[in-house]
Amino acid sequence: MKELFIATNNAGKAKDFETLFKPFGVTVLTLNDIDEAIDVEETGDTFEANAILKAETVARLLGKFVIADDSGLEIDALDGAPGVYSARYAGERKSDNANNDKVLEGLVAVPEEGRGARFRCVLAVAGPGMETETFSGSCEGRIHSERKGTNGFGYDPIFYLPDRKCTMAELSAEEKSSISHRGAALANLKKKLPLFLKQLKDSE
Repeated sequence: MKELFIATNNAGKAKDFETLFKPFGVTVLTLNDIDEAIDVEETGDTFEANAILKAETVARLLGKFVIADDSGLEIDALDGAPGVYSARYAGERKSDNANNDKVLEGLVAVPEEGRGARFRCVLAVAGPGMETETFSGSCEGRIHSERKGTNGFGYDPIFYLPDRKCTMAELSAEEKSSISHRGAALANLKKKLPLFLKQLKDSE
């Protein structure tokens, strides 16, 4: 069984990757599966810069192939915020509930038609003997006026999908992966997946 490290401690994000990679017989490991503590400070001002920084740092420390992502929510009425600060929008404690509260409070006076938003994701793949590559994806929607659904994590309970008439948190893991920003980024990665998986196998 091939192993692939995802540079995250986020259990929700890890679950997304497990769902996405399961069909390829790849075991997904995260920073929670290693003894040493690795904490990469996200100093980039774009999703791409942060993804590359995390992937290259962890790949160098572990000597293994690593996928890192930086993703977040962009809200038109908030001038693209929270953007790269999505995880810590309401403070460094990184509370999903607090982040959702802050978004909802910031949009109290904004009508439904002005609540356009998108999830964006950039995946960076780094490893021994390869040049780092990035793959991006997005998912369009709008911000709901209240939380709905218990699946997913982060802003999923308030991210409404008009074509599905539900929030991201009301989708199953499989449904979410088929339409999510991370799923879209992986779809772009899949175009080079045979070569990438060969490199992963040769490195074992």
